[in-house]
Amino acid sequence: MVAVIIPAFNEGARIRAVLEAVHGSSLPDEIIVVNDASTDNTSAVAKSVEGVRVIELPRNAGKGGAMAAGVEATQADVLLFIDADLQGVRPEHIDAILKPVLNRRCEMCIGVFRGGKFWSTSAHRVAPYISGQRAMRRSLFLSIPHIGELRMGIEVALNAAAKRSNSRVARVVLRGVSNTHKERKMGIVRGAAARAKMWAEIGRAVVRVRRKKKRAVASDVTCSQRSWSVFRSGALRTRSRPRR
Repeated sequence: MVAVIIPAFNEGARIRAVLEAVHGSSLPDEIIVVNDASTDNTSAVAKSVEGVRVIELPRNAGKGGAMAAGVEATQADVLLFIDADLQGVRPEHIDAILKPVLNRRCEMCIGVFRGGKFWSTSAHRVAPYISGQRAMRRSLFLSIPHIGELRMGIEVALNAAAKRSNSRVARVVLRGVSNTHKERKMGIVRGAAARAKMWAEIGRAVVRVRRKKKRAVASDVTCSQRSWSVFRSGALRTRSRPRR
């Protein structure tokens, strides 16, 4: 079973095109929009598209929280997350992200922008793994603790979880697809502030992942030291036994 989960906050002007692209693919069994306490007509637009289920969040939970709410609302084994503000997305792009996971070539597949708007393509050339377009096994998503608290840092946590579990990760090119920049959606000042907040949340997620990795390494070192101490003490006791 395949569920497409679309977290959305004030995307009423853009979400219909995304939903139509998803609806045009034959692979999804469910389409879920998580309305993250929007103040515009996001919910109404999503409900007007046939076959779309809308989850209403009473308070803004951020991207990670909205994604977690969507996963909680489905039992699907394969999850596809898509941003609600994409431009140029078509059904074949949806298929391209899903097929490597469905065909068991990987546990996670990430869609990378190419050939769309300059800034979207440039951002993915610099940081191709910071992408909201990704399919994965449900078990991989659920392996992340406190995922509802990560907000825009969710992609960092997903990448770290895949690495930690030695999951296979594939990338596919989404030719001609771009996201809508925050400055265009909100205006220069508010958009720049929202972008700064986004990168701050991503930065905090990076720090959290690194701290967790350091604790894991420290734990491994401690275990190794204990094992060596036990071995050494046993060896010394063996040596101290008198020869017969």
